Amino acid sequence: QVQLVESGGGLVEAGGSLRLPCAASGGTFSIYAMGWFRRAPGKEREFVAAVAWSGISTFYADSVKGRFSISRDNAKNTVYLQMNSLKPEDTAVYYCAARIAHYYGDMKFFTRNDAYDNWGQGTQVTVSS
Repeated sequence: QVQLVESGGGLVEAGGSLRLPCAASGGTFSIYAMGWFRRAPGKEREFVAAVAWSGISTFYADSVKGRFSISRDNAKNTVYLQMNSLKPEDTAVYYCAARIAHYYGDMKFFTRNDAYDNWGQGTQVTVSS
């Protein structure tokens, strides 16, 4: 069982930046891909970004493309979400997720909630206008 712990959330002004780390432990050798999702107040959880554990393939939601960047440090078993040019509509609880089973199809598959086996508890990001 993989455990995931997010951190780095907080309050930031519009236009600012934050970096969210997600530390994985317990069976990290078996992780195939990781993703970030978010849930804004009153809305369903939505996909933000995903990366294959190799780090070669990434995929982003249109709403964050060009502003957010996902990366991983396998030596530290950590995935990062770098968020730049933040907007008030980016306010949400951000969740990290991990998938164990291999998947060799379109990266769009990793936009689905059910593509992942393990989830973190989330970290709050609030962007003020």
